[in-house]
Amino acid sequence: MLDPDLKRIEKRVQALGINQESEVVIYSNPFDNWGDEGRMFWMLEYLGHKNLRVLDGGWVKWIHERRPFEHGAVRCAPGNFVVSPVESAIIMKNELKGIARKPNPTTTIVDARSLEEYLGKEISGIPRPGHIPGAVHVAWSGFLNADATVKDLAAINAQLDLKGLNPAHETICYCTGGVRSAWLYFILRLVGYQRLRNYPGSWWEWSRDFACPVEKDLLALQKLLGLSESQVPTGMRPS
Repeated sequence: MLDPDLKRIEKRVQALGINQESEVVIYSNPFDNWGDEGRMFWMLEYLGHKNLRVLDGGWVKWIHERRPFEHGAVRCAPGNFVVSPVESAIIMKNELKGIARKPNPTTTIVDARSLEEYLGKEISGIPRPGHIPGAVHVAWSGFLNADATVKDLAAINAQLDLKGLNPAHETICYCTGGVRSAWLYFILRLVGYQRLRNYPGSWWEWSRDFACPVEKDLLALQKLLGLSESQVPTGMRPS
């Protein structure tokens, strides 16, 4: 979830020394998190920062190339960044619930979790397994090379084409807590998608609201395998 108090977030961003016109370079260890640099990219873009970059290869490639680094906390003067939220970069539960119940042909919902989570085979402490009805599965973890750099953009676009994604559509990303989906948001932005939104509450919030519809198991397999709806037991259809 994202802290709803944007002024509190603004103070934290300013404490990092970020100014309105700063170029912000984001990095982490891509093999030791769930796409944290993507989460930071999405959050700052949502907050209105316009000059963001992600270090390709992150800490993994930096250290492998024996580049300089230092220890200890960095002290910096407070920045002057002012939050100006970009509402088109975020979606909340109630709006997404309406889209799930009445799908729009020019809107694509994308599930960035593992296939096991998407199919409802992995519970991980959530009340209800499964995925949002109509969501396409695009695992967040499939876009890196062995050296932690991002794959060739043409190769990424080929992956997305196989999933049926359309860069002209509004694309809504979600996962469990809005982190992996934010990494997918960044990847989609990188290859030219413009109409992107991230759902920060994601499955932690969605699965706890029993008014939110869920698909799982055979219905999910039906979509993946191209089976007809008549082959899916009634009890496995969207609730």
